[in-house]
Amino acid sequence: MQEAEEKTRQMKPEMVRAVCDEAHRLGYPVAAHTESPEGVKVALENGVDSIEHGAKMDEETIRLYKERGAFVCTTISPALPYALFDPAISGASEKDQYNGRIVFDGVVESARTALANGIPVGLGNDVGCPYITQYDFWRELCYFHKYCGVSNQFALHTATLRNARLAGVGDVTGSIEAGKSADFIVTRKNPLDDLTALRQLELVVCRGRAVHKPAPKRNKTVDALLDPYLA
Repeated sequence: MQEAEEKTRQMKPEMVRAVCDEAHRLGYPVAAHTESPEGVKVALENGVDSIEHGAKMDEETIRLYKERGAFVCTTISPALPYALFDPAISGASEKDQYNGRIVFDGVVESARTALANGIPVGLGNDVGCPYITQYDFWRELCYFHKYCGVSNQFALHTATLRNARLAGVGDVTGSIEAGKSADFIVTRKNPLDDLTALRQLELVVCRGRAVHKPAPKRNKTVDALLDPYLA
């Protein structure tokens, strides 16, 4: 069993430790992209600060997260198409869909367990993966609400201030406070009532620079395929 685990690791534990030690010496946090319970443990045991994607947790993993003060960065968006789309649409093989479901369930359960145990959670969407575009990060908030059972308010808090803290810039941005960067959006409807209000932006302000009625080019085919999973 140990030999099999070692063959599937992308990095040896001692290499993970060396990378983390050097990054921390230079003042940088370290994130690890991993979707397996073993990979998460190796990362946390050797100094990683946040786990991108995540996997199902046991008591030891929960303990490691708490000892490290590490974040879970939940990414439901890239797993959803492989897990839930009709294979005739996604082109996924039976094996791909099976593995996609394992990843999807692991990401969701990891976030739920983190929330239940006071482990900080951030949100990501792995932009660039199939069916994930630069303009629809708001979908990840909807999935977080739908599959992890959080309130709209908590989803917004997670995507803003929690994410800023995960990135180490919580003192600069992530909330509207005196002395912080002017970074915010204005929507036509209230996202506290319905998170899909984030789809229609009236104003984006980044570092004080305003963009009125932003109109990114949209992929209507992708939008149509993903919209049924919002409800």
